[in-house]
Formats: sequence, C-alpha cells, structure tokens
Amino acid sequence: MQKKQDVSVLQTNGSGVLSFASGGGKVLQVVTATDIIQRTTTSTSFVTGSNTLSVSITPSSASNKVFIIASHYVYNSATACQYTIFRGATNIGSSTGNNSIGYFDSNNGAIDGSLCYTVLDSPSTTSATTYQVYMKAGSGTTYLGSTSYLSRITAFEIAA
Repeated sequence: MQKKQDVSVLQTNGSGVLSFASGGGKVLQVVTATDIIQRTTTSTSFVTGSNTLSVSITPSSASNKVFIIASHYVYNSATACQYTIFRGATNIGSSTGNNSIGYFDSNNGAIDGSLCYTVLDSPSTTSATTYQVYMKAGSGTTYLGSTSYLSRITAFEIAA
C-alpha cells in the first residue's frame, strides 16, 4: 500500500522569487448531470445541446480551476457536427477554428459514434458558474444523445 503524499508546487511572486506551496491540484468538489433524451439541431451556429446537460459549480477561490468532462452519443445525417462547452454565454472550447472541442467530419456521409471531450477553465470567480454542452451542424441534422446511451457532463473544482 502506498503512502499518500502532499503535492508541492513551485510558485513565483512575480518578481522572480521562487517558493514551494503545498495543496495545489486537489479536487475540492465534483458536480455531474446526465441526460438520456435525444436532442437535434440543423443550426450552423452553436445552440444549447440540452438544458439537462448542464452543471453549476461555485468555486471556493477565484484562483481555482474547473475541469469539465462531457461525453455523449453523436450522429449527423450529412457532413459534420461540432460540440463545445459554454460557461454562461462564453464558448470556452478551442480558441482556434470554429471554437469547438468535439468535431466530427464524415466527408459527406453519416456520422455515428460516441464523443468524450474535456476543457480546463479559469472562471476567476467565487460565484455560481454554469457549464453546458452546445452543438451545431455543418449541414443536415445533428444529434446529441440517445434514448439508449447516457449523456454526461461533470465539473471538478481543482485547488490552485
């Protein structure tokens, strides 16, 4: 059996003075939501994927991070579909391309499968913060979730 060890983090005060701090990286709280309903869109702009696939977390410190994992079934009847995570009204997916963190392109055929994606956020607040899955279609109809497969979003508050 391994002995549990504290984590030490090397930090700077901004003026080049280094010191060790302990306690960073610990998971402080976890919230999760699930959905088993199939949602659809033909929108080529991001829209709410599911009001149920949404979590609210209140960070205990403005310097803490929030790590989000989303997983769900995906299907598109034509070319491409994209999924991302929004914090409130802000897309916190990739900062490049179409700002999606989950992307399927079938090269003009149907897409059918499962998708799991993550994002690490710095909300810089101690107020309740909502994270939600959004989706958009390249063309055709895009599906999020299924009545046969559980969709899930989980947020972890990580100590700075």
